[in-house]
Amino acid sequence: MTTPSHRTVPDVVAYDEAVARYDPVMGLEVHVELNTASKMFCGCAAVFGAEPNTLTCPVCLGLPGALPVVNGKAVESAIRIGLALNCEIADWCRFARKNYFYPDMPKNFQTSQYDEPIAFEGYTDVDVDGETVRVEIERAHMEEDTGKSLHVGGATGRIHGASHSLVDYNRAGIPLIEIVTKPIEGTGVRAPAVAKAYVAHLRELLRGLGVSDVRMDQGSLRCDVNLSLRASADAKLGTRSETKNVNSLRSVERAIRYEVSRQAARLDAGERVVQETRHWHEDTGVTTSGRVKSDAEDYRYFPEPDLVPIAPDRKWVDRLRSALPEPPAMRRGRLQTDWGFSDLEMRDVLGAGAQSLIEETVAAGASPASARKWWLSELARRANDAGMTLAELPITPAQVAAVQGLVDAGRVNDKLARQVLDGVLAGEGEPGDVVTTRGLEVVSDDSSLSVAVDRAIEANPDVAAKIRAGKVAAAGALIGAVMKEMRGQADAGRVRELVLEKLS
Repeated sequence: MTTPSHRTVPDVVAYDEAVARYDPVMGLEVHVELNTASKMFCGCAAVFGAEPNTLTCPVCLGLPGALPVVNGKAVESAIRIGLALNCEIADWCRFARKNYFYPDMPKNFQTSQYDEPIAFEGYTDVDVDGETVRVEIERAHMEEDTGKSLHVGGATGRIHGASHSLVDYNRAGIPLIEIVTKPIEGTGVRAPAVAKAYVAHLRELLRGLGVSDVRMDQGSLRCDVNLSLRASADAKLGTRSETKNVNSLRSVERAIRYEVSRQAARLDAGERVVQETRHWHEDTGVTTSGRVKSDAEDYRYFPEPDLVPIAPDRKWVDRLRSALPEPPAMRRGRLQTDWGFSDLEMRDVLGAGAQSLIEETVAAGASPASARKWWLSELARRANDAGMTLAELPITPAQVAAVQGLVDAGRVNDKLARQVLDGVLAGEGEPGDVVTTRGLEVVSDDSSLSVAVDRAIEANPDVAAKIRAGKVAAAGALIGAVMKEMRGQADAGRVRELVLEKLS
């Protein structure tokens, strides 16, 4: 008797092969925590990092008899976000209850908006490697955030394998705006780059509006990535997966690449893609299954009976529209002109996600050229080695400007400045403190330098003879010898002057 053979389905196929056979379609849902002083429906403080369960009240815990009140500042922020995304602003909208049961949802429902969002039918233009891609916005609606579960005792931080779980309800009730795109089609092999650029563009826009600190590392900006594959651009949409709570630009890009490769492997094997939520694992670069994805009807939406509808006054909306800050594209163009960067230099800045960092560094006193140099060379290399974005590095623009200030003042040279950066990144304090504690100050007093120059001349008589004969370029060898002896802390310009004085 023969046993049937079972073909093993590979976990993934090569990304380039996948996009050669299938057309990826994306839908991105970006959740933005607003920076209001209080929560969406109560007076509890909306801050990050407090002791667990210290920022709660009967309203955000959903205790019997507690009644919510809408945060007016959150409504204003929602309208401003909608306007910045070229959305229509609803004449009338209301909240709904989204019913589901999970430990981090104390009310067993989420107060959100369903079929009547405050902003809808918009678009935004995104720069992707010098080309403009229009992303259409389906809606931007108001809701509240959930609490946060912490699974303890397992190896992965997930519930599977954990010995017990803890829940912090401080985040429950924080004002959220969810920005939902329409299907993003036709991007092909560039799908991951388009998604990354879109989220980066949103982050820049929202930071400019001043409605959120958009800290992806703290969860105030999170992206859910919906992705499906279809056989061709004119075929019907495939079954989608939803990778939840992706919290860095790099991860958005990597998660899409992985999902394209994973789904292609399933389809190549004749299997179907399951509509489900998936978890992104930054350490391994893979997604894993979470739960079967619910459809809208499974949430049993119904109008929130404890909140009145919202009808924004048209004159108020017009005032908010007229007060919007400069759009990101115009801002980029103005900054490029102000900074004197070429198109290629500005493209490198945008590709590295460094525009805001350079802008803040310049505002702190550095020149545009020096700010660009530090962020796109030394700090970019360190971020890449650490698997971080530039914004995630433990150094601020003000500190980078301070490092350049030390160079400009002659206290350190570029080589020593790199060691100062290392010290700041290691948590050793401000740049000036690092210079002091590490002893990195440039030596410029003639007494110390003169002794070192004399030793270099004595050790290199052939080089000294060339300089006496008029070959000034040979001085570089003696300068290098002095710099080596003094561990790079000599003032190279003054060393050169002393060499030429002694050998003239």
